[in-house]
Amino acid sequence: MNSVRLFTVTLALVSMALAAPADDLRSARDRQDRAALEKAVQEAARAAAKLPKDAGAQFRLAQAQSYLAEVELELHDKPAAKTAAEDGIKAADRAVDLQPQVAEHHRILGTLCGQVVPAQVLLAFRYGHCARASIDRAIALDPRSALAYLSRGVGNYYLPSAFGGGVDLAIRDFRKALELDPHLADAHLWLGIALRKAHRNAEARQEIVKSLELNPNRIWAKQQLDKTPAQ
Repeated sequence: MNSVRLFTVTLALVSMALAAPADDLRSARDRQDRAALEKAVQEAARAAAKLPKDAGAQFRLAQAQSYLAEVELELHDKPAAKTAAEDGIKAADRAVDLQPQVAEHHRILGTLCGQVVPAQVLLAFRYGHCARASIDRAIALDPRSALAYLSRGVGNYYLPSAFGGGVDLAIRDFRKALELDPHLADAHLWLGIALRKAHRNAEARQEIVKSLELNPNRIWAKQQLDKTPAQ
């Protein structure tokens, strides 16, 4: 096997190895499997502790904490969500410090900062600024990142308008995310939730149904559909 082919195969194997944990995390998130996510956080924390200078290890810990915080919010456990998000911020900060040119590192930091806000609204000013600045940096580094616009939209949804957020800004961000990736189930889901908050229930149901068509395993999407009136 020549060196170019060997490099290609090796790169593919590494990519598969990195993608698998993320897929497992999303699956646990979809099932609202708190125990599986807590286990994933513990494993990621051990790996990050062994590799303190590895930005990827720090990012994976931050990512696991973000999924856990997301599920804690879905299950209405705000104190646990706040703890998970703030712990994840520490790992995300390390990833940013180690590789500041990587957009995803800034995105996950902004996402985690944004997740503190619905868990503790009194911290909206402090963490809202972190969320906005980090995700804006992610978009500057990668303007084609649908996930970055999705994250910014979620932040705007939860951030009170007095602090620069609001549902109209959130809807705009979710539509931009879908312009970049029409198959992003979470963007359809959040657009539906934001449209419902704007009292546009029929449109909201359409978006949540589309989200479930793309990802039928997402328990929270089913719950949101049940909460959304037809008109």
